[in-house]
Amino acid sequence: QVQLVESGGGLVQPGGSLRLSCAASGSILGINTMGWYRQAPGKQRELVATISSGGNTNYADSAKGRFTISRDNAKNTVSLQMNSLKAEDTAVYYCNSVIMYSVGYRQAYWGQGTQVTVSS
Repeated sequence: QVQLVESGGGLVQPGGSLRLSCAASGSILGINTMGWYRQAPGKQRELVATISSGGNTNYADSAKGRFTISRDNAKNTVSLQMNSLKAEDTAVYYCNSVIMYSVGYRQAYWGQGTQVTVSS
C-alpha cells in the first residue's frame, strides 16, 4: 500500500549541487523518522541523514556542513540538498521512512533509489 519514490538524481560536476526528493504515498496514517541512505558499488549501504517528525536532524560525518535534510509533513516528502559534491558522494541514494500504514501497524519502507554521479 505504501510507496516511496525518489527523484532528483543525476550527473553533476565536483563542487556542484543536487537536490533529491522523496515522496511517500498510499495508506499513511502517520510518518515518524525519514531519512536518506546511500550505497556505492561494492560498499555497504550507509546512513547519510535523518530527520524526525519534529524536525530534529542528524548527519553522517561525511555529510555535515554540505548536506541539508528537510521534510514537508503536509506533502509527505523529504528532501536532501547536497552541496559541494565530491566524487566520493557517487552512489545510489535511497529514501527510508517509518510509516504507520494502518491502525496499530508501523513499518519501515525503502524507495527504489536514485543514482547520483559526481564526475567531471
